Amino acid sequence: MNSHNIPRRRWLLSCLFFISLLGCKQNEYKSYSNTAEEDAAAYKRIEIAKLKIGLLLPEIQNGDLITRVGNDYTSQSLRTLNTQDTRYSHVGLASIENDSLFVYHALGGEWNPDEKIKREPLQAFADPTDNNAIGVFRLDLPRVQKAKIISLAKAEYLIGTTFDMRFDLATDDKMYCAEYISKMIERGTHPALHFDIHTLGHVTFIGVDDIFLHAKCKEIVQLQY
Repeated sequence: MNSHNIPRRRWLLSCLFFISLLGCKQNEYKSYSNTAEEDAAAYKRIEIAKLKIGLLLPEIQNGDLITRVGNDYTSQSLRTLNTQDTRYSHVGLASIENDSLFVYHALGGEWNPDEKIKREPLQAFADPTDNNAIGVFRLDLPRVQKAKIISLAKAEYLIGTTFDMRFDLATDDKMYCAEYISKMIERGTHPALHFDIHTLGHVTFIGVDDIFLHAKCKEIVQLQY
């Protein structure tokens, strides 16, 4: 291990431990009163972002990966678990069902009290009130394999698989976001598509960027709010 990586690795391990203890709860910020101008600017930014998300809907295909980064402390901390690209802290799988687009993703903490895998519309997943940016990435895979990946993801949703607060890749009954998506892709492809795995102390994990930076994954768009 290079000596200049030691501080970063210690920080990453501490960050993972800290998030686990928090239960992925949002940090409590001190509230400040905004001026009317600031409130109006924030409202306008959010409304413009919602319009852009709506315009993005037709560009998303079945099986695309949807990434996001929240504007809360936990999301900002989780980004540091990425080893190469820290733009995003969370990832989900797009599924077009009838005329609607849903995102399947594993989420814990106060945003999802029962901690079960979520299925929600893109507009909710990408909500600009709580997020700063989203990204769309496309796997270079046959449609039949993408359909298999989605089918597997839906199965985990239907059985109520819960969020893994221990970030333990060895268990399948609980999964965190990057684990959920990577395992569905690995199980749904033949030959199996594998992702880089990292070890920090006794913790083995996969980062969100290990998925969207994969050679078989192409960036389609990044939308910053």
